[in-house]
Amino acid sequence: MMSTDERLAYMAGQILRNFASKGPEEAIAATTEHLAQFWDPSMKGRAFAMLDDSGAALAQDVREVFTRLREGQAAA
Repeated sequence: MMSTDERLAYMAGQILRNFASKGPEEAIAATTEHLAQFWDPSMKGRAFAMLDDSGAALAQDVREVFTRLREGQAAA
């Protein structure tokens, strides 16, 4: 069974794959926008915590999405 963090990383990866036809950069941007709009604050908080956890197993593209999401939240 997946942990909550694993499930969130998996969900972000699924969303990225859905946008893959746009190309890597656009997929990351579209996924970041999607998470900003539809993930609740607790989900975003867990994503940010995973960025700070050196042991978190995040694919590089998911890590980039979470990083951009955090940067967008800081700017808001």
